[in-house]
Amino acid sequence: MTGLLLDWYDAHRRFLPWREDPTPYHVWVSEIMLQQTRVDTVIPYYERFMKELPDVRTLAEVPEERLLKLWEGLGYYSRVRNMQKAAIQIMQDHNGVIPSDPARLEKLSGIGAYTAAAIASIAYQVRIPSVDGNLLRVYARLAAYREDIRTAAAKKLAENAFLSVLPKDRPGDMNQALMDIGATICLPNGAPLCNDCPFAGFCETKKKGLQDEIPKAREKSEKLVDHKTVFLILADDLVLLHRRDRKGLLAGLYEFPNTEGTLKKEEAVRYCSSFGFDVSDIKPAGPARHVFSHRIWEMTGYEVRILNSIPPVLPEGYLFVPIRTLIDEIAIPAAFFAYSRLIIPVLSE
Repeated sequence: MTGLLLDWYDAHRRFLPWREDPTPYHVWVSEIMLQQTRVDTVIPYYERFMKELPDVRTLAEVPEERLLKLWEGLGYYSRVRNMQKAAIQIMQDHNGVIPSDPARLEKLSGIGAYTAAAIASIAYQVRIPSVDGNLLRVYARLAAYREDIRTAAAKKLAENAFLSVLPKDRPGDMNQALMDIGATICLPNGAPLCNDCPFAGFCETKKKGLQDEIPKAREKSEKLVDHKTVFLILADDLVLLHRRDRKGLLAGLYEFPNTEGTLKKEEAVRYCSSFGFDVSDIKPAGPARHVFSHRIWEMTGYEVRILNSIPPVLPEGYLFVPIRTLIDEIAIPAAFFAYSRLIIPVLSE
């Protein structure tokens, strides 16, 4: 199995920027970016990130606002905040060198068992399987495992199975080969491409014709739906922002002012007037929808122009910033991208 898979990998592997120079730092950053994010989405982010923050020291020292701006659009901002915390730990406790021991890696902020195993095996050639959702799916189909694959028991079985075939000389390539099988052949959605799979001859699921039944996973709970009204409040070349609380969803990030419910135009004017603004013009900015891991935002937007009589005192957490500053320096969550895109044409007016 090992030789067969590595031969397949050598011939068919995906060429990805972090694979071409698999330093511990490159592997770490790529693995954090790839969590719940598609490879083709990650590549330009990774390249931009590496250009500005090429090593652990620069990551540890970059101002948070700049760090968040580099991450803008990837979501799950706690991931990059934890990366910076881990970089500081590495500088302070490990003389700037990312550890090779998986147990020591797991003590760093934001690094769990999978990421620790990926860094150790790919960058340091430590013989340890890095089991994520892709590898769990591959294991379930190879073994015709009919139970829920999202359990600790299933993960342990998969780890033991892959460890038994993990080579001493190329454990990182073996893990990446399994990742590629899961991403390109043993697909998560739709039928697996069994005719292209190097495991086709000894896959129990294929032998039994159970591709539509395996893997089995818990049914996802229905997402909560929140209805919101979002405001682009503009005063000449300024836009109003609000900074969210440091805890909870989108913690500490800037957002456009918003309120619960779907407001009609007259209600939207009253909302703006509650800040003390004189509204000179208001028009719909369109609907938008954003899906989080456990909830959905259904949004209605308004573009609001106010007169230059900006109140001297705004509620706590609200501030006006130049539109150019927003575009160049401030990270806006992807949930609001449908509205932030409307701001760019304002600069040319």
